[in-house]
Amino acid sequence: MPQIFSRTADTWFRAIALGALVVAGCFFLAAFAFARSQYWDVTARTPLQPVPFSHKHHAGELGIDCRYCHTTVETSANAGFPATHVCMTCHSQIWTNAAMLAPVRQSLAENRPIDWHRVARVPDYVYFRHDIHIAKGIACVECHGRIDRMPLTYRAKAFEMKFCLDCHRNPAPHLRPRDEVYNFDWKPPPNHVALGRMLMAEYRIKSPTQLTSCGTCHR
Repeated sequence: MPQIFSRTADTWFRAIALGALVVAGCFFLAAFAFARSQYWDVTARTPLQPVPFSHKHHAGELGIDCRYCHTTVETSANAGFPATHVCMTCHSQIWTNAAMLAPVRQSLAENRPIDWHRVARVPDYVYFRHDIHIAKGIACVECHGRIDRMPLTYRAKAFEMKFCLDCHRNPAPHLRPRDEVYNFDWKPPPNHVALGRMLMAEYRIKSPTQLTSCGTCHR
């Protein structure tokens, strides 16, 4: 009876099987790398804004308080974008004819808000409020990074579920006195762990079990 398979059939089968495993492994690694990349989590990307606003200059060099522009950060879910009249408080007196500020002047003349593009955003199915986090002693830098050093604003942290859960499981190391929330240069004291536990009690922060309940962020 003649042979159905050639003598090299077994070798070819093993080579094909090994190649399939290698391709599958490479695909898995590529997918994993993409999921952890800045392209996927949109970190370190600077969206094109109507005005090239520099937090480094305004918040860092000039020391303008975050609340001067983000007026609802302590009272609302959203921090709020600066209204045109806030910009013009200063720029009606300085850099009045600067070309880069033309959209601001046009916004004022047309009584139309500036179309700022949001940099930091969580998905619509995530319940998040700025005011409650500020009230509990969570500083801007915890989520937004050293925004006072950013010539152009970018997302410093990947707002993934793990990022939120890591803080909710152990909030004490991330806490600071309320009067230091907007201080980018604040340094934690040597007893920061003890301070964090004390602030948890003072601010009546819920237990990690309650903070990590699904209903906390998904309502």
